[in-house]
Amino acid sequence: MNILLHVCCGPCTTYPLRILREEGHQVRGYFYNPNIHPFREFKRRIEALEELCRREHVVVDYQREYGLKEYLRRVVHNEERRCLLCYEMRLVETVRKAKELGVDAFSTTLLYSRYQQHETIRKLAEQLAADYGIAFYYRDFREGWQEGIDLAVELGIYRQPYCGCIYSEQERYDKKFRKKNSK
Repeated sequence: MNILLHVCCGPCTTYPLRILREEGHQVRGYFYNPNIHPFREFKRRIEALEELCRREHVVVDYQREYGLKEYLRRVVHNEERRCLLCYEMRLVETVRKAKELGVDAFSTTLLYSRYQQHETIRKLAEQLAADYGIAFYYRDFREGWQEGIDLAVELGIYRQPYCGCIYSEQERYDKKFRKKNSK
């Protein structure tokens, strides 16, 4: 099967790419992540992904336009739903790209992270598959969480400390915010 894999970063791509290839699938990547902040982080994630994909001989289509304005337009005043809105932005564009390329199915490396809302992603992707008439290839990649981390470290690929959005950056680094929200 030809699968378009939405990729969020190099480290989260390592394990899903290996598994999909071992299953005999042809994998093409698609980088569309308007949520990533700041701009330097956005560029750094692209560079890390490019490094991995050169090594692994993976074709990736990159949306290199920094999409922070569009992301913020969608999530400001909807912060409690920000993850769903973010998943939707990225997966809708992935499905559109998959249709454009004529692949058999799409999937996402978001299904690799232990920190993402797995069932929300799955349900959204299944709905988009039905809406757009293209298969969603589901796989729970979280089983390879540590293996993916180990591989990224072994390859020396930059590993980011937060999901990418400005809100998760605050949650990661703002000790006062974390302390206030843990009560």
